[in-house]
Amino acid sequence: MAKIEHVSPLAPKSGFPELPVIEGVRFAALEAGVRYSGRVDVMLAELCEGTAMAGVFTRSSTRSAAVLDCQDKIGLDGSGKAAILVNSGNSNAFTGKNGMDAVQKITKAVADTMGIDQTRVFTSSTGVIGEPLKWERITAKIADLDAALDEAGISMAARAIMTTDTFAKGATRTVQLDGATVKIAGIAKGSGMIAPDMATMLSYIFTDANISRNVLQQCIWLDNAKTFNCVTVDGDTSTSDTVLLAATGKADMAPITDFADPRVHAFREGLHAVMKDLAIQIARDGEGATKLIEVQVTGANANGPAHRVAMSIANSPLVKTAVAGQDPNWGRIVMAVGKSGERAERDRLKIWFGDILVAEDGWVSPSYSEEAGAAYMKNDEIVIRVDLGLDNGTATVWSCDLTHGYITINADYRS
Repeated sequence: MAKIEHVSPLAPKSGFPELPVIEGVRFAALEAGVRYSGRVDVMLAELCEGTAMAGVFTRSSTRSAAVLDCQDKIGLDGSGKAAILVNSGNSNAFTGKNGMDAVQKITKAVADTMGIDQTRVFTSSTGVIGEPLKWERITAKIADLDAALDEAGISMAARAIMTTDTFAKGATRTVQLDGATVKIAGIAKGSGMIAPDMATMLSYIFTDANISRNVLQQCIWLDNAKTFNCVTVDGDTSTSDTVLLAATGKADMAPITDFADPRVHAFREGLHAVMKDLAIQIARDGEGATKLIEVQVTGANANGPAHRVAMSIANSPLVKTAVAGQDPNWGRIVMAVGKSGERAERDRLKIWFGDILVAEDGWVSPSYSEEAGAAYMKNDEIVIRVDLGLDNGTATVWSCDLTHGYITINADYRS
């Protein structure tokens, strides 16, 4: 995995945000030499007793041993302490029985060291596929991780989970729930192999809200559909995609145990904002990216068809390379709409670059000029809007351009 020497030009100018302490969560990160030396590559999060856990995971048929283990555990009831351990450098995917053995060794070592039930220890791995995970390098460091746990350590945890990422990703929101101030903070990694289907994208979100596991699971499932499942860099779904949401229950509030509770709406607004923020940061850090692309589709038969049309545009190599070359080639948008398999009618279709109407009534708009389109494509952030003119289905997805940098990073990935 070639060392990344630059930071994406689309990275947030203010750098990594200041994330609040979430009462009931502590973090540690250090170098274990999972694959390379000289980089922090393992993080541990300790979650207090009573923490509710929810998650969504990749539906890849070749998902990793860590994902399979998390899926087995996430629906289990439990009220004791919990832990999340994440390593970068090796995905522990397609490693046969050795992969499951490695997960068991790691989760048992965490459980024994921290006094946690093994069913409450969740792991993730990200990096190269098909190589045995050197689990003993991780287990040798668990006591050191446990000793280094710090409630203010989330920023180092965000750095430990990076692979080809050029910047650490974090987001936070505060919401008021019936007079109680509730904090939500999340971190994520992802730069390539990004087309989440959940359910090499990982995200961990923490809140002090007092919410039951069942309600928490419904929240993350619904909000994932409009955030992480709406981001794509290259159309490739990872074997490791995982989003875990932990609620410590430490906020001064009555518990939420029913999804119909009116406070759920306010909580979901904050959760959605954090997840959307992280998803767009992943698109901004797409491997080799120089431009962020937002695709908005309206007028589809329903939201599902709108999403599929939007993803067809966002995943098109021809669209993405046109954006990289600052070429307002709107014919490629027409192509991508047509190949989506969803209903579209030529004479109802409208296309915009930002606020510039490009095509309508089955042809180029009389008001459109190539000069205006070319000038717009010089922006760092490009919005492509398509209205199908059929019904009220809508979708928004985020992607990035496709440059030679993507080829360079992935050609050297295992070196």
